[in-house]
Amino acid sequence: MPRPKTGGVLAQARRPILGLWISLSPLCLLLPLIILLTRPLSSVGEALAPPKFTKTPTDQIGVSGGVASFVCQATGNPKPSVYWNKKGKKVNSQRIETIEFDDGAGAVLRIQPLRGPRDENTYECVARNSVDEKSVTAKLSIIREDLLPFGFPSIDMGPQLKVVERTRTATMLCAASGIPDPEISWFKDFLPVDPSTSQGRIKQLRSGALQIENSEETDQGKYECVATNSQGVRYSSPANLYVRELREVRRVPPRFSILPSNHEIMPGGSINITCVAVGSPMPYVKWMLGNEDLTPEDEMPIGRNVLELNSVRESANYTCVAMSSLGIIEASAQVLVKTLPKPPGTPIVTETTATSVTITWDSGNPDPVSYYIIQYRAKGPDSKYETVDSITTTRYSIGGLYPNTEYEIRVSAYNTIGQGPPSARVEARTGEQAPASPPRNVQAHIISENTVMVRWEEPEEPNGQVKGYRVYYTMDPSRPINEWQIHNVQDSVLTTIQNLVTSETYTIQVLAFTSVGDGPFSDPVHVKVLRGVPGQPSKFKVGKVTDTSIELTWEPVHNKEKIVNYELLYKPVKFGSLEKLTFGPRNSYTVEGLKANTEYSFSLAAISSKGIGAFTNELVQRTSQANVPRNFSVNLATETSVLLTWEFPETSNPYRFTVEYNRQKMEVDARLRKAVIPNLQPNTSYDFKITAPEGNPGGLRHRISAKTSPTITIRRPEIDRTRDSETTVTLILPSLENRSPIKNIYVVVVPLRRPRGVIRHLKSPDEMDLEELLKDISQRQKDTRQQKQVDLRRAYITARFTPAILPAFFTLGDQLDYGGFENRALEPGQEYVFFILAELNSTSGKMYVASPYTDRVIAPDSDPQPFDAGDGLIWVVGPVLAVVFIICIVIAILLYKNSKPDSKRKDSEPGTKSLLSNAEMMAHHPTDPVEMRRINFQTPGMMSHPPIPISELAEHIELLKANDNLRLSQEYESIDPSQQFTWEHSNLEVNKPKNRYANVIAYDHTRVILSPIDGILGSDYINANYIDGYRKQNAYIATQGPLPETFGDFWRMVWEQRAASVVMMTRLEEKSRIKCDQYWPSRGTETYGMIQATLLDTMELATFCVRTFSLHKSGSSERREVRQFQFTAWPDHGVPEYPTPFLNFLRRVKACNPPDAGPIIAHCSAGVGRTGCFIVIDAMLERIRHERTVDIYGHVTLMRSQRNYMVQTEDQYSFIHEALLEAVACGNTEVAARSLYSYMQKLSKVESGEHVIGMELEFKRLANTKAHTSRFVTANLPCNKFKNRLVNIMPYETTRVCLQPIRGLEGSDYINASYIDGYRQQRGYIATQGPLAETTEDFWRMLWEHNSTIVVMLTKLREMGREKCHQYWPAERSARYQYFVVDPMAEYNMPQYILREFKVTDARDGQSRTVRQFQFTDWPEQGVPKSGEGFIDFIGQVHKTKEQFGQDGPICVHCSAGVGRTGVFITLSIVLERMRYEGAVDIFQTVKMLRTQRPAMVQTEDEYQFCYQAALEYLGSFDHYAT
Repeated sequence: MPRPKTGGVLAQARRPILGLWISLSPLCLLLPLIILLTRPLSSVGEALAPPKFTKTPTDQIGVSGGVASFVCQATGNPKPSVYWNKKGKKVNSQRIETIEFDDGAGAVLRIQPLRGPRDENTYECVARNSVDEKSVTAKLSIIREDLLPFGFPSIDMGPQLKVVERTRTATMLCAASGIPDPEISWFKDFLPVDPSTSQGRIKQLRSGALQIENSEETDQGKYECVATNSQGVRYSSPANLYVRELREVRRVPPRFSILPSNHEIMPGGSINITCVAVGSPMPYVKWMLGNEDLTPEDEMPIGRNVLELNSVRESANYTCVAMSSLGIIEASAQVLVKTLPKPPGTPIVTETTATSVTITWDSGNPDPVSYYIIQYRAKGPDSKYETVDSITTTRYSIGGLYPNTEYEIRVSAYNTIGQGPPSARVEARTGEQAPASPPRNVQAHIISENTVMVRWEEPEEPNGQVKGYRVYYTMDPSRPINEWQIHNVQDSVLTTIQNLVTSETYTIQVLAFTSVGDGPFSDPVHVKVLRGVPGQPSKFKVGKVTDTSIELTWEPVHNKEKIVNYELLYKPVKFGSLEKLTFGPRNSYTVEGLKANTEYSFSLAAISSKGIGAFTNELVQRTSQANVPRNFSVNLATETSVLLTWEFPETSNPYRFTVEYNRQKMEVDARLRKAVIPNLQPNTSYDFKITAPEGNPGGLRHRISAKTSPTITIRRPEIDRTRDSETTVTLILPSLENRSPIKNIYVVVVPLRRPRGVIRHLKSPDEMDLEELLKDISQRQKDTRQQKQVDLRRAYITARFTPAILPAFFTLGDQLDYGGFENRALEPGQEYVFFILAELNSTSGKMYVASPYTDRVIAPDSDPQPFDAGDGLIWVVGPVLAVVFIICIVIAILLYKNSKPDSKRKDSEPGTKSLLSNAEMMAHHPTDPVEMRRINFQTPGMMSHPPIPISELAEHIELLKANDNLRLSQEYESIDPSQQFTWEHSNLEVNKPKNRYANVIAYDHTRVILSPIDGILGSDYINANYIDGYRKQNAYIATQGPLPETFGDFWRMVWEQRAASVVMMTRLEEKSRIKCDQYWPSRGTETYGMIQATLLDTMELATFCVRTFSLHKSGSSERREVRQFQFTAWPDHGVPEYPTPFLNFLRRVKACNPPDAGPIIAHCSAGVGRTGCFIVIDAMLERIRHERTVDIYGHVTLMRSQRNYMVQTEDQYSFIHEALLEAVACGNTEVAARSLYSYMQKLSKVESGEHVIGMELEFKRLANTKAHTSRFVTANLPCNKFKNRLVNIMPYETTRVCLQPIRGLEGSDYINASYIDGYRQQRGYIATQGPLAETTEDFWRMLWEHNSTIVVMLTKLREMGREKCHQYWPAERSARYQYFVVDPMAEYNMPQYILREFKVTDARDGQSRTVRQFQFTDWPEQGVPKSGEGFIDFIGQVHKTKEQFGQDGPICVHCSAGVGRTGVFITLSIVLERMRYEGAVDIFQTVKMLRTQRPAMVQTEDEYQFCYQAALEYLGSFDHYAT
C-alpha cells in the first residue's frame, strides 16, 4: 500500500528551512506542533488496518414463536461499520431488527417472533471500512415447540418488573434448566450485557442472576435472560428495571400508619401486635409495658415492630413508641385475657310474695359481663334447678313460684367465654296464699238417726299452713251458699254434724283456709239421714266412650247394710226424657243405645234393704261422632314436610277438619286418610292441633307432635351425557359428605305429565306423597303390564342402596334389581326428572331428606331390548335398518341436488342445520326451553332460521345488514307474534287500572299469580309474565314499570318470588313523559302494602345505578336484601349507539345475582321492548358459555309466546345482534385486581396459534370497528375543518361538546372536544385537542359555558421541534379572550407538574371563578413514562383538587390531539377508582367505552400497555405501604 502523501510533505518541508533555524527559532518550535495537531491520528502512530471481528455470531437453534439474537462486533482502522445481510441483501422486515452499538462497529440481529421455515437461513455479518470488507456467517435453525428435543433449555424463573432507587442494588433473577446445563447470558434493550466493562459494578451471580450495584439511570431498561446449551437457545420474557431518583428528603415528623389494635385472647394464648410508623427520617419503633422496655435498644427496628406475646395469662396495656429527631409519639394496645367471670356476691332477698322472690346481688366482676344467670329450686331431695338467663341487671324478681315453699337461689355471671361459677346460695320462703285446691275425697256417713260423720283429706295445694276447715251443709242446694249452715273445724280432718232432720237428703261441701283466706269448695257430697241407707257412690266418672255407648265407673260406699242394687238416672242434656236403670252390685256399667254426638247427664245412687241412698252429682258426657277420623299419627318426616295419616271409614259423605300449626291452618278432607303438611322448617318440633270446623258436628279434638328432619345436604344427581345409550340414561350420583345419619338411599324416577303440551307444575321432592312412593313396587309384586301403566301415572323408586355401597354412576332403565326395586326400562319419548331420597337413622319415626331434581331428560326413542333377546332378532332388525339407511341416503342426495349453491352460505343450509341442531339438542340439552320448542312446537320461521354458530355470527350479521338491513327487516317481520293466547285476567274491570298500557297485557298461561288477599277481588293479578332463560324455565319475570296503584303488588311479587335482583331499563321520565313511577324510597323506609322497603345503599355510576334495599313483610320476622339495577344510558330514541355500556351493566347484574335466588325481575315502561332485549342478550350469553351457537330468532319466538310484543322494534332486534357480536369478539377481559399480575403475564406471552403476544392481540381487537364519516357531521363542515389540529381526529356528533352559537357566525357552536363518561359521573370529563391560536377563544368559552374549572394539560407547548399546543393562557398580566378576562394568580412548580391558577371573569356581567390548570411535565416526548407512579400521583392530585374546589362541571383534559395521553389519563382515572370500589380491573372494556365517545382514545400499544403497568403499580402501592 503506498505511503500517505501527508508524510512526504513533512519530509520535503524540513530541508529548505534549515538555514533559517536560528533566526526563526520561535516559529520553528511551533510549526511541527501545528502540523502534528492538524494531521489525522492514524497517520501519527497507527497504521491503517482492515476490519477484524472481536465478536462473531454463532449458529443457533431457536424455538418457533421465540427469539434469536446474533451479536457481531469488529475493530479496524478506520473504525468499520457493521451490518447484516440475508441472502446477500440487507435485512429488512418488521420482525427482523438490527440494533447498532459501539458507534456502528457492532450490530445485533434480532428476530422475533421466530417463524419456521421462512426465518431458517444463514445470516451474514459484514464489517467494512475504507481499507477492506470482511464477513462472517451464522446459521439459524427453528424447531416447533411440540417437537423440541429432550434437554432443550427452559426458563424456570425469569426476571420480574423491578423499581429501584438510584445508588441502591438491583437484582434481576433468572433460573434455567436443560441437558446439558444451559449457560445464562443477559440482554438489555436487545443488546448483550458485558459485566466485565462495568468495573465490578455489574456481576452475573453463579445462580444466573444479574446483580447491579450502585444503580444509575443508564441501568434502566428492558432485561432478558437467555439460556443456551447444545440443544438450542431460550429467551425469558422481558422485564423492565426502573431506576428512579432518590426521593427528595422531606422532613416529616413520625406518624402511625398502622396503629396497634386491641386484642382479646384466651388464657395462655399467643398474639402478635403490629405497629407501623412512617416519617422522614423514618422513626425507630419500640414496645413498652409500663416503664419497662420490651425492645432492646440495640435491636430497635425502623418503621415496623411486631410484638410477639406468648402464654399470656394477665391482661395489660402495651405501648408502641415511635421516635425520630422530629419527635416521639405513642399509641397503646390493650390485651385482654379472657377468663370466665368470677362468682357474683351472695344474693340478698329484698322482697317475697306468695309466688315470687326478689333478689339483688353484687356483680363481683371488674371486667365486663354479658349477662347473669339465676338458678333456683324448691328445697327437697329430688328437686332440680330451674334457670333464668340473659339477665342484664343485678336485681331480679323470680316469679311463678309455689306459695309457702322454701327455695334455694344462686347467681352466676356469663361473658364471651362462658358461664362462671355460681355465687353462694341464699334461702327464701315464699309467702302464704289461700289454698289453691279444695279438700280431697270428702265422704259422709250416717252414724245415728240425726248425726252424720264427714271426713276428708288435706288439699293438694294448701299454699301455706291450713288453719282449719269449714263444712257447709243444706237440705236445699239451690239456695245461695251464704244461706247454708256452717260448721267450723280446727286441727282435724273429720267432724260430726248433729241435729239433722231424719229421712232428708243433705248436700255437703268443704273448704280449707289459711291465714290469708279461704280456698275453693269441694265437689258437693249428698247423704240421706236414714240409718242403713247407703251413702253416695264415690269417684263417679266416665270410662270408654263410643258413638252409641258410654261406660260409667265408681267406687262403692262402705256400708253396714249390704248394697242390693244401684239406680242410674240419665237423659240427653237437650231435648230428651229421663231414663232409669236398675242393676245389681258392681263397680261399672255401660249404657248402650245412645245417639251419636249427643250430650247425656248421669246420676247414680246405691240401694240397700233400708232404702235408696243419695244420688251423686250429675256427670255430663258426649258420645263420639259416628264417622270421625281416628288414630292420628305422623308416618314420616322430611326437612320441610311431615306426612299425617289417620283412619276413617269408607263413606261418600265429605268430612273436613282443620290442622293448625305455628299460627297456620290447613283444611283437609278426611276421606284422603293422609296429608302432607308442607313449608316447615328443618330440625324443628311442631305441635299439630286437629279440630273439626263449624258445620262438621262431632267432638274432634286431637293433638299430635312431630319433628322435621335435620338439615343434611344431599346434592342433586347430574345427568352423565357421555354415557347415555339408546335405551338408558346414566346418573352421576352425589357423594355423601356424612354417611353416619343415613340408613338407605333411594333413586326416584318422576315421569312428567304433559296436559295439552304444557308441563304441569312439579312439586318439590319434599312435597311429594313419599308414603305412596315407598310402597314396594318391585317386579316380584307387579306384572309388567301394570307397571307400564303405573310408570306413566306416578313416580317410583328404581333402586335402593346403603351408604356403604352407593355407586358413583347409576344407569337407569337396565331392568335389573337393586335392593328389592326393579330398575324398569324408561318409556321412549317420555320426559323424566330424577332425585335422591335418603332415609335417616331416627328414633322418633321415619325421617327422609331429598336432593333437588335433576335437569329434565327425554328417554331415548329406541325400544329397549331385554337382555335375554335371542340372536334371531338381528335377522329381523338388520334388514330393516339397512332399508332405512338407504332411504336416508336417497333423501339426502335429492336434497343436495335441489339446493341452490351460494358462494358463502347455501340456502338449503338452514333446513339441514335445523335437522342437525335438533338431533344435537336431543342428544345434549333437552332441558333448554328454546330447544324444547324447536323439537315440539317449531314455527315455520324457526325452521328456516336455525341457531347460528358463533364462528359465523359476524358474517351472518353482515348478510342481515346488507342492502340497507333488508334481510334483518324480513327476518324480524317473520317472527311469530304469538297472539293466540288468552288474557282474561288483564281484561277484568278490576284489573284494567293496573295496566300501564291498554294493549300491553299479561297472558293467562304465563302470568305471575300473586297470593290472593282475602276479600279483595283481583288481588292475585299483576301485569307480569314468567319468561324462560337458557336451560332454565321461569328464569326471568318481565313486567311493566310499576304504577302508584301497583307498588304494593310489585313488592309483593318481589317477596313471593324470592327475587334478589330487579333490572330497570328506563329512566322515570323520558321525552317529558312518565315512563315509570318511582316505586322505591329515596331515603329511609317506605311501606308499600304488606312490604316495608328500606334503602340501604345507592351507587350511582356513569351509565347505571345500583340501589340496595332491605325488605320486610308484615307478620314475618325475615328480612331480605334486594338490589335494583337501573340502566340510565338507554337513549330516548332508538337504541344505544354502542352495546359496550349495556354489556358492562349486564355483567354487573349477573355478578351480583345469587345462584339460588328467584327469577330476575326486569322492567322498562311497558315491559316488552328493552326488557326483551335484556332477557335475550343475557340468555344468549349464557348459551354461548355452554354451546358455540346463538338462537336469537328462537328465543324471541319463545318469549313472544309468554308475553306479547317482546323485542318491540327492528332496531332492538338489531341491537341484540350487535351486543352478542361484541361480546363474542371481545370475550371477558375483567379480572380481579389481585389477579392482574398473572393476567399481564399471560398477555406478555405469545398466544397459541398466533405469532404475537396477547397484549398486542388485545390492543388490535380494540380497533375492529371503524367509524363512518357520517358520525362527524359538524366536524367535517368547511367552516370547521381548520379548527381541527389533525384531520383524522375529530369528535363524534353524538358526544361533541356544543358551544352556545353566536348569531350570524357559522360553526360558532363547534370545538374539537368530546364528552367522556367517568366511573361515577356521566360527562365527567371533556377530552379535547391542545388549542390552536385560532381556537383559544373557543377553548375559554367552552370552560366557562360548561362550568369546567380544572384543566389537565399532558404535553409541552413544543415537542420534537413541532408545536403541540398553543399557549392559551397569559403568563404575567391579564389577557382578554373574546368575552373573558383571564388573570394569572399563582404558579407552583411541583416535581412532576406545574399548577397554575387563573381568575376568569365574564366581562358581560362581571361574574368570575377560579380555573386551575395542571400541566404534567414528566411525559417523555417519545413513548410513555418509564414508571406509572408519578402519573398515578398526578391523577390523584387532580381529582383531590376537583373534590376540594371544583364546581360540578367536567374535568377538561387535553394533550395535543386529545386522544393519546388524554385517553390514558381518563382510562386510569376510571380504572383506579373502580379498583378502589370494586377490586376489579378491565382496561380493555374501559378503553373500548372511551372509544365509543371519542375516536382513537389511548392511541398506541405503548400507551395501552402503560395503562396496565400503572394499574399494577397502583395495586402494588397498597401491598407496599399496607395502610
